[in-house]
Amino acid sequence: MPIPPPTGPLVTRDTLAGQLRELGVGSGEVLLVHSSLSSLGWVCGGSVAVVQGLLDALGPDGTLVVPTQTGELSDPAVWSNPPVPEEWWDTIRATMPAYDPLVTPSRGVGVIPETVRTWPGALRSAHPQTSFAAIGPHARDVLDGHATDCRLGEHSPLARLEALHARVLLLGAGYDTCTSFHLAEYRIPTPLVNVGRPGPDGWEVVTEVSITSDRFDELGYDFERDQAVVVQGRVGGADVRLFPVADAVRYAQRWLALHRSRDDIPKSALGGDPAPARLRHGRRT
Repeated sequence: MPIPPPTGPLVTRDTLAGQLRELGVGSGEVLLVHSSLSSLGWVCGGSVAVVQGLLDALGPDGTLVVPTQTGELSDPAVWSNPPVPEEWWDTIRATMPAYDPLVTPSRGVGVIPETVRTWPGALRSAHPQTSFAAIGPHARDVLDGHATDCRLGEHSPLARLEALHARVLLLGAGYDTCTSFHLAEYRIPTPLVNVGRPGPDGWEVVTEVSITSDRFDELGYDFERDQAVVVQGRVGGADVRLFPVADAVRYAQRWLALHRSRDDIPKSALGGDPAPARLRHGRRT
């Protein structure tokens, strides 16, 4: 049988950069990108061309930031996709390698963030489960000081991005990927959980705010409906949204306080799963 030709638009580094500029991405800004490579179409050069196009649109004074989460560095007792036998748990806890920002690959966030993580000159934050990577003159300002007991709160890159007037680019990704909404969880009454993970001196347990991206799609829909700050467009074959981090956090703080109760938080999140609810053992569900 003949192989069918590729579908979707042909996307190049130059067309991607040009469409991002038309959308309003400005030279010199700080941009937090959540992305889906497959949504763009047929990309000549794959994820490398996408990162090049993003950097072209931002210019030499701009800073590109991406999530580089490592949800597999967690307690096997809370893994659900897939679960592992209980008799394995102690061995996994005793032998799981600790987080190394230079070595540990990102998982479950797509190939574009992993490409950024390994880019020449890229930096990465210190949190062993919810790190971010960045390229550009503000990379250190964004990433430094990511406390190892603060996944996505006041001592994480999200708060730094808010202070730097950064914007979020959903590049073919949905609102369920929007990590900025998690910062709002730290600003409303939210349960605390014990989170297990490998540490430099062996298995460790830290107390953290329970986080989940359940209902983020609904939250994003309301945010987009109510706020004129969301710019919508297309890049390649992908639907794209561009908006300020600060506006997203402020709206989410009000929305979550009104619409989410403790009962909305899945038991797995209450039990300490370190990644948003859509990510289990580093895999999308």
